[in-house]
Amino acid sequence: MARVLVTGAAGFIGFHLCERLLQRGDEVVGLDNMNDYYDVRLKQDRLQLLAGRPGFRFVQASLEDRNAMEKLFSNERFDKVVNLAAQAGVRYSLKAPHTYIDSNIVGFANILEGCRHNNVQHLVYASSSSVYGANTLMPFSVHHNVDHPVSLYAATKKANELMAHTYSALYGIPTTGLRFFTVYGPWGRPDMALFLFTRAILEGAPIDVFNHGKMQRDFTYVDDIVEGVARVIDHAAAPNPSWTGSRPDPCTSFAPYRIYNIGNNNPVELIRFIEILEERLGKQAIKNMLPLQAGEVPATYADVDDLTRDTGFKPATAIEDGISRFVEWYRGYYCI
Repeated sequence: MARVLVTGAAGFIGFHLCERLLQRGDEVVGLDNMNDYYDVRLKQDRLQLLAGRPGFRFVQASLEDRNAMEKLFSNERFDKVVNLAAQAGVRYSLKAPHTYIDSNIVGFANILEGCRHNNVQHLVYASSSSVYGANTLMPFSVHHNVDHPVSLYAATKKANELMAHTYSALYGIPTTGLRFFTVYGPWGRPDMALFLFTRAILEGAPIDVFNHGKMQRDFTYVDDIVEGVARVIDHAAAPNPSWTGSRPDPCTSFAPYRIYNIGNNNPVELIRFIEILEERLGKQAIKNMLPLQAGEVPATYADVDDLTRDTGFKPATAIEDGISRFVEWYRGYYCI
């Protein structure tokens, strides 16, 4: 049993992780700023399912509010911290870059400082498959260099990994970054493809299909993500005794620092993803075929060997099953 701070607790992954940690008996403080990047009612409904659960308490605050974060860490004395709060979305980063700097850079610095000054045992934080950027060698491995992001969102996630390493090296804080690969499932974000497509198909509206449907994504069901995060929380990062500065391994260090991919290890072409959704909805999509959009990468594919070796877990939910569960939730939530 641990006292855990989960930031982004009203968000898609944060909500599911809070449920998982509460089920196993942890005490959870959930933090979220409840911003209106997407429908706040969805966030409120997620929180409603957590409210009143033994061991859960909600705090509304923003990561970039330095005073609020200092007070929170000082008063609560967390054993472990999971930072899932961030300004998400590759496409939105083209429109509102300063939002990403405030939340993902300034906010993460406040998280690191909170951990440093309050003896946090392990910081786990969300990175992203977007950090692989211009890389084309697949499957993407945490041992690959990732110095060529193609969106500001990806750059902020790469920056988080570098900032975490600095604090691990200077202050001995165990930090673990998790590169999530295209998460989907019940209670998902309305700005992501599965939610957007489902709504549009049911309404008879056209859907935008980028890269003419040839885009490949390592779609990862949210329960697999959450199981991976839960196991990593209990597996604190440790120094790699084999690490050497002459041949530096990007995902380990002389410091207590670690990076893992969490992905389904089975990329699916976007057009196939849409076909499965059409089958589950019993309705054809009106497709608006478009070229690859700026900031997007054509394919993602996760090498999860390190995660499996160190935690004994490998995501395995089939895309057909995951989409079916999402559609069932969507119909129930919106009374369709």
